[in-house]
Amino acid sequence: MAAAKESALAKLPLAGKIGVGAFFAAAVFGIYYLIFYSDLAANITKERARTEELESERNKLRQAQTTYFADRDDLSMRQQRQREFNKILPETTEAASFLSAIQQVSNVAGVNLNAWQPMEEQKQNFFAKVPMKLEFSGKFLQVAKFVYEIGRVDRIINIENIELSDPKLTGDEVILKAKCLATTFRLVKKEPPKPAAAPGAAPAPGATGTAPAPAPTGEKK
Repeated sequence: MAAAKESALAKLPLAGKIGVGAFFAAAVFGIYYLIFYSDLAANITKERARTEELESERNKLRQAQTTYFADRDDLSMRQQRQREFNKILPETTEAASFLSAIQQVSNVAGVNLNAWQPMEEQKQNFFAKVPMKLEFSGKFLQVAKFVYEIGRVDRIINIENIELSDPKLTGDEVILKAKCLATTFRLVKKEPPKPAAAPGAAPAPGATGTAPAPAPTGEKK
């Protein structure tokens, strides 16, 4: 029986065999790198860049959220201060609110508010005085408490020119009639200057030359 033919690889020396093995290993590694690893590495690089981009966006959103909450809290505080300021010095006359505050104080003090008469405003540079004549009756201590409680309401109200008269004995108590001038204030905002009308131009719609109606008066019956 003939001997088996020796392969070419077996005829190579040890260094050649190592070289051939290294060549095949490098070829396999090259194929693996080209087919699998290069795409995987590109995807990893892409995802890392995307992650960094998302992290940057998240940090920006967090900063924007912090700024939003700070602005929201600041706006809330400003609105609260504005509401408190409007109670003290409103922008409108609010005669009904003014009278309501006086009536509430009269109920607390125990005096009878008999009559009231709003008067014409007195405008200053930044505010306007809103006076109202009052007539009420009660015991001396009730009258004093009325003046004291007026100074404790949120809105600024001054009491001046107090006149006490016509004392009457009712049981064991002396009832007095009182007159005074109650003055509150409102904020006056400067209006922007109106453009001058062209010569011969028609008056603005709704403009009239009539004087405003007189302020209403009230009397408690």
